[in-house]
Amino acid sequence: MSGDLDPISPAEAVEMYHDWAQDEHATSTVKAEKPRLRAFVQFCDEEGIENLNSVSGRDLFKYRIWRREGQGDDREPVRMVTLKGQLATLRSFLKFAADIDAVPPNLFDQVQLPTMKNGEDVSETTLDPERAVAILDYLEKAHPASREHILLLLLWRTGARSGAVRGLDLQDVDLEGKHPRVSGPALQFVHRPETDTPLKNGENGTRWNRISQKAAGYIEDYIEFHRDDVTDDHGREPLITTQYGRPAGNTIRKTLYKITRPCWRGEACPHDREIDDCDATFLDNASKCPSSRSPHKIRTGSISWQLDQGVPPQVVAERVNASLDVIERHYDKTEAVERMERRRRQHIDQLDLDHDPTEHE
Repeated sequence: MSGDLDPISPAEAVEMYHDWAQDEHATSTVKAEKPRLRAFVQFCDEEGIENLNSVSGRDLFKYRIWRREGQGDDREPVRMVTLKGQLATLRSFLKFAADIDAVPPNLFDQVQLPTMKNGEDVSETTLDPERAVAILDYLEKAHPASREHILLLLLWRTGARSGAVRGLDLQDVDLEGKHPRVSGPALQFVHRPETDTPLKNGENGTRWNRISQKAAGYIEDYIEFHRDDVTDDHGREPLITTQYGRPAGNTIRKTLYKITRPCWRGEACPHDREIDDCDATFLDNASKCPSSRSPHKIRTGSISWQLDQGVPPQVVAERVNASLDVIERHYDKTEAVERMERRRRQHIDQLDLDHDPTEHE
C-alpha cells in the first residue's frame, strides 16, 4: 500500500500542512486548525504510528471514536458539531498529505463526517434582540459614544465579524453620505492582509454597509470626544482605538464579554449568583458568566434579527459577507410559522436598512 509513498512522521506532515495553509486559508482558519490536528498527532503518538504512510481507514475510525469520547490531555467529550469540524480538518490535511506522497490518494474519503440531525450543527446561544436593545439603551444613557457603545453598535447594526470591525479605519467611514453609489451614511470593510487586518473571505469580503443617521451621529461623537488620537503599527488611523493603537482581537472579545453581563448594567443576576462571590465580575473572567456573549454570538443574533425583520436572506448574506446556505442553516433561528410570515411580508415591503434597532416604541 505504501510502496510509492515517502516516509514522514505525522507531526512533520502536519507542520508542512500548516505552512501550506498560510497561503491558502484565512488566518482565522489556520489558527482554528492547529489544535484540531494537534489532537491527531497526539493520537498517532498514543497508537505508536511513527510513519504517516501506515495510517489506514481503521486507524481513522479509531481516531473518530477517540475524539468523540474526549480522549487526550485536558479534553472532554465533544459535541457532534465540534467533532464534524475536527474531522473535516483531518480530511483537508489528508488531501494535502496525498499531494506530498505521504498517504494514498483516496485515504481522505475514509474519514466519514457525522450526519447532523435535529439542529445539532446549529448553535442556539445568541445575543437575543431584546437584550441587544437593552444593552444599547444602557450604553446610550450611561456611556454614549464610548468605545464599548460604538463597538456593540457596529457589530449589531452590520452583523459583521469582529475582525472586520477591528480593521475599520477613519477613512473607511462616510458619515455624511458623500459616496456616489451609497445613499446615506455608510462604512466600508476593506481586506488589508499586508497590514494585519485581513477579512475572512479576502477580497470578496470588501463591501460597503449602510448605517443609520443615528449611528452616524454616535460615531461622529466618538471620533470627536472619545477616540484616542493614535495610529497603529502600520501608520494607519483605526476607527476603534485604545491608547496604544488598534485593539487586539482579544481586547474586543473581553469588552463584549464585559458589557453583555447583566450585573455590569446593575441588573440582578439571573443565575442566582452572589455578586460579591462571583468570579465573572472580574474582567479576565467575564466570559464565565452564562449571560456573556462572544463576538460570534452577537453576529449570530444580529443576523437572525435582520432575517426576523423581513430582510431577504440574500440581502443579509451580502451585508454580512456569508453564503446564502450558511445564513439559512446557521443563523435563521425562527420557527416555521415565522418563516412563512416573513415570506408573506417580503413581497409587500422590505425593512429599511437605515432603521436603527435602538429606536423602538
